[in-house]
Amino acid sequence: MGPELADCSFNLANAFIKLIFKLKIFMSSDLKKSNKLKNNSRSPKNLEPKLVERLIKISRVSKVTKGGKKLSFRAIVVVGDDKGKVGVGVAKADDVVFAFKIAITDGRKNLIELPITKTLSIPHAVKGTFGACHIIMKPSIEGSGVIAGGAVRIVLEVAGVKNVIAKQLGSNNLLNNARAAVCALDNLTTKSQILKKRNLD
Repeated sequence: MGPELADCSFNLANAFIKLIFKLKIFMSSDLKKSNKLKNNSRSPKNLEPKLVERLIKISRVSKVTKGGKKLSFRAIVVVGDDKGKVGVGVAKADDVVFAFKIAITDGRKNLIELPITKTLSIPHAVKGTFGACHIIMKPSIEGSGVIAGGAVRIVLEVAGVKNVIAKQLGSNNLLNNARAAVCALDNLTTKSQILKKRNLD
């Protein structure tokens, strides 16, 4: 009877261990499912608009210090959502990737909203100035595309303007041209805004 009792107790122990293992797997799967449901229920509330980042230029800059020259990188980035929001960000860092990330956060802080017509153009002609850069923008017919160059083209594409004519005058500085384009887009107004301003609504 001794060996038979030992075998029986060994089998019972094995069965008990298997049962505990199955229970653990079942509980862990239930926890994963509940966590997924919680995350899905919370995700619509925390949804942020997806933004597009476009790099204009990365330049290497140096600063003369007491011990010698300190090299760093400067990134100019345009951030927008293709639906009427755009911003320009600039940042310096010792690493290119780090400079790009800081520039993106800076661009998110400087987002502006602009009105876009049904033909994906601007409502009226507008001018923008920043420093020695002057930008002229005029609406265009559907299908003409973005007729612009340099940093102005990138700003207009990221903003969601598909049909427009733009010309840059003065300085060829990419950063100032991008900021002048943003200033021009910020000056855009709609008919309803003008009527409200003049108390004619």
